[in-house]
Amino acid sequence: MQSHHIVRAYDDELKYLTRRIAAMGGHAERLVEQAVAALVNSDVALARKVIADDAILDEAQREIDDKSILTIAKRQPVAADLREIIGAIRIAADLERVGDLGKNVAKRVVAVADGRQPVSLFRGLQALAELALTQLKEVLDVYASRSVERIEFVRDRDNQIDAMYTSLFRELLTYMMEDPRNITPCTHLLFCAKNIERIGDHATNIAETIYYVVTGDQMPADRPKEDKSHRVTLPVEPK
Repeated sequence: MQSHHIVRAYDDELKYLTRRIAAMGGHAERLVEQAVAALVNSDVALARKVIADDAILDEAQREIDDKSILTIAKRQPVAADLREIIGAIRIAADLERVGDLGKNVAKRVVAVADGRQPVSLFRGLQALAELALTQLKEVLDVYASRSVERIEFVRDRDNQIDAMYTSLFRELLTYMMEDPRNITPCTHLLFCAKNIERIGDHATNIAETIYYVVTGDQMPADRPKEDKSHRVTLPVEPK
C-alpha cells in the first residue's frame, strides 16, 4: 500500500510539472500578444503591464526548476521519467526567454510611439508575430499530446518566420536610407522584429526537447536558416 502511495505521489509530481509548463506557455503567449498590440496601438499603459507581468514567468521558471530538482533528489528517476523532468526544466527556460523577448518589445513602445511609422511596417510586425505565436501554440499542443509525428512542421514554420523577418528587415532598411529621420524609430522596430523572430527559435528548441523527451533520441540536424539579415549585425539586446 505504501508503495502504491509513493508511485501515485510521484505521478502527481510529474503531472504538476506538465500543468505548470502549460500555464507558463499560455502566459508567455498572452504576454507577446499584448506587447505587439501595445506597439501597434502606441499603448504605453499596456506596455508597462507587459513589462511588469514578465515577473510571473520568471517566478514560474524558478518554481519549475525547484520542483524538478526536488523530484530528482527524492525519486532518483531514470529513462523516460528523467527525460520528462529535464525536459520541463529546458522548456521552462525557453518560455521564460520568450517572455523576456516580449518585454523587450514592450520597452520600445514609448520610443516608437513618439514618431508614428507607416502602417505597413506595423502590419509586417503583426504578421511576423502571428506566425511566431502560431508556431509556439502548436508546439505547446504537441507537448500536451506528445504527438511527435507532427513535430516536423516546426522547422518548416521556422523557415517561414525567417523569410518574413528578412523581408521586413530589408523594408525597414529601405525606409532608413530614404529618410535619415526614420533611422531612430526604424532601429527600434528592427529590434522588435528580431525579438519576435527569436520566439520562433525558442519554439524550435521546445520542439526538439519534446522529441527527446518522448523518443529518447535527438531530432535530425537542423536545416540551414533562411535569415539573410546576418550581413548587418545588430547589438545584442539585454534581458
